[in-house]
Amino acid sequence: MMATDLTLYTNPQSRGRIARWMLEEVSAPYEVVLLNYAEAMKQPSYLSINPMGKVPALVHRGKVVTECAAICAYLAESFPDAELAPRDDERADYFRWLFYAAGPVEAAVTNRSLGVVPDDRQQRFVGYGSYDSVVDVLEAAVAAHPFIAGDRFTAADVYVGAQVIWGLQFGSLPSRDTFAAYAERLTARAAYQRASGLDDAAIAAAA
Repeated sequence: MMATDLTLYTNPQSRGRIARWMLEEVSAPYEVVLLNYAEAMKQPSYLSINPMGKVPALVHRGKVVTECAAICAYLAESFPDAELAPRDDERADYFRWLFYAAGPVEAAVTNRSLGVVPDDRQQRFVGYGSYDSVVDVLEAAVAAHPFIAGDRFTAADVYVGAQVIWGLQFGSLPSRDTFAAYAERLTARAAYQRASGLDDAAIAAAA
């Protein structure tokens, strides 16, 4: 392994792909520890890093960061030379849509995949309201600018973009031209392609 103060704990068939993409965007050297679901993620050695027994987890100079949206924001601030943190005129949209994707979008998509459909009364209690409204609002946000916070790619696009890319791939989001165009812009990025190649190679090696 290379000498570095960044270690990514991940599985290539997980949300860890988001963290890998973000690490490639900031161009920081990092080590990777691949964990399987059945055993390694539940071992005490890993639970001491992330008690949830989930991946990804990022360890940077002895500090642990979990949750993909947090990892994206953390790396953007920790490696400012990559210029992926928001500028003043981008901050509102950056934080709004980063956490919208991590909150309402994640919850609505997960519930739908589990067959959970809140009725009119229940929609007042769940944070996202309804799946359809979440998707429509996300589409409007994606359509407003080339990237989620404006005309420039930021760390928020890694997380929001992953939701859209995977949503189209797995059918958890409807196929709409706006989503497809946004996904095409993101998957064309060199960092995305590097990260995907590394994770795909790890999957092939484990087969």
